[in-house]
Amino acid sequence: MYVCGPTVYGPPHLGHGRFAIVFDVLRRYLAWRGLEVDYVSNVTDIDDKILDRAAAEGRSWRDVASEFEAQWWDALAALEVLRPTRSPHASEYVDQMVALVGELVGRGAAYETDDGVYLEVARVPGYGLLAHQSLESLRAGARVEVREHKRSPADFALWKKAKPGEPSWPSPWGPGRPGWHTECVVMALALLGEGFEIHGGGQDLAFPHHENERAQAVALGRRFAGHWVHNGFVEVEGEKMSKSLGNYTTLPELVEHGQARAFRLLVLRAHYRSPLEVSEAALADAASALERLDALGRRFGEAPAPASTDASRELVETFREAMDDDLDTPRALALLFEALRRANGLADSGERAPAAALADGVVGCFAVLGLSPQRAAPPDAAARELLTRREAARIARDFDLADRLRAEIEALGWRVEDTAQGPRLRR
Repeated sequence: MYVCGPTVYGPPHLGHGRFAIVFDVLRRYLAWRGLEVDYVSNVTDIDDKILDRAAAEGRSWRDVASEFEAQWWDALAALEVLRPTRSPHASEYVDQMVALVGELVGRGAAYETDDGVYLEVARVPGYGLLAHQSLESLRAGARVEVREHKRSPADFALWKKAKPGEPSWPSPWGPGRPGWHTECVVMALALLGEGFEIHGGGQDLAFPHHENERAQAVALGRRFAGHWVHNGFVEVEGEKMSKSLGNYTTLPELVEHGQARAFRLLVLRAHYRSPLEVSEAALADAASALERLDALGRRFGEAPAPASTDASRELVETFREAMDDDLDTPRALALLFEALRRANGLADSGERAPAAALADGVVGCFAVLGLSPQRAAPPDAAARELLTRREAARIARDFDLADRLRAEIEALGWRVEDTAQGPRLRR
C-alpha cells in the first residue's frame, strides 16, 4: 500500500487523523487475514506552503518541516496508528524525480516553459479516470491551474524553476524543485515497484493529485496502482474540515483533551467513504462506548484464552464478513458491541466459561481495529483499605461514613463502581 501522507507545514488536523486511522485499520485487517503488508506513507517536506510559512516566520524550510513532522508522529502514536513500514521524505528522492521528468520529456509527453516543465495531459490515454470526467470537461473546469505558457489548462507541473531565495536542486532545465504530483509517483514506484496493490488517501486527493500521479506512470508505460481507495471528508456543521476554511481542530488539541481514543472509535463508526461529522457530543458518546469495552476487559482480566465456542467462532466469522464488505467498520462495531452485551449477560447468569470465550472473541476483533481494553494499574493498598472500610460501613448502614470514605478514595484518583459481584475500584 502507498498512502499519501502529510505536507508538514502546520499542525495536523482531524482530516489527517481520519485517513491515518482508516488506512491503519486496513493494514491491520489485511495482516490479520494473513497477508504481509508493505505499507509506505510519505512525508512531503518540500512544498509551496512550507516555503511560504518559512518565509513568513524567517525560518528555514527544513526547520518548519521538522517541527510539524514531529507533531504528526506524536499525534499518530496517541491515535494508536502503527508506524508505516517505510516513510520516505520527498527531499530524499529529488535525483529520481529529475530522471523521471527527463524521461517524460524524452518521450514527448512533457515540455519546458519559462517557469518549469509540464506534462501534456492530452498525450495520456484515459486522463480523468479518477475524476470521473473527460479531458474536455476538465479543460473547461475551474479546478485546474492556469498559466500563460501552458499548452492546456489541465497540464500540470513536473518541475518548478526556482525563484529567488527558494531552495533548489540542479536539473537539465535549470535549478528548481519537483512538483508535488511527481514526488509521490517517484516514491511509490521506487519503493513498491510496478503494479503494487493499493494506493490511498483522502477523497480530496483523487483529483488532481492521484490522477496526475497515474498519468505520469501511464505516460511512461509503467503499471501503477491496482486499486484506489479514498476516504471521505471530516465535516463540521456539514462543511469539509480543512485548514483553508479555518474550521479545523488540530490533532494535538484533540490529544491534549484526552479524546484521541474516542476519535478513533468515532472514525470507525462511519463508513470510510462517507462524510464524518465530529462534535463534542459524538466524541463523548464514543468515549462512553469505550468504557463498556474497558469494563469487559476488567471483568474477564488477563486469564489465558478460553476454548472457543460456537458463539465466539460465529462472531469472528461475521466480523470477517463485515470487514470483507468494503471495510464495513460500522457493521463490524455493531456486531462487537452486541456480542459484548451478550458476554456480560452470560457472566451475570453464571455461565462464566462461554462468557469468557465470547469476551475473548470480542477483545480479539477489537484489537484488529486498533482498539483494546484499557486496564488500569491495580489499586494501591491505601485505596483497597478504604474500599474495605467503606463496604463495612455500608453493611452497617452508616451511609454518612461510607460517603466520606468514597470521597477519600476519589481523592486518591479512583472511582468506586458498585456491581452485583461487589464494589470495584477503577480509574
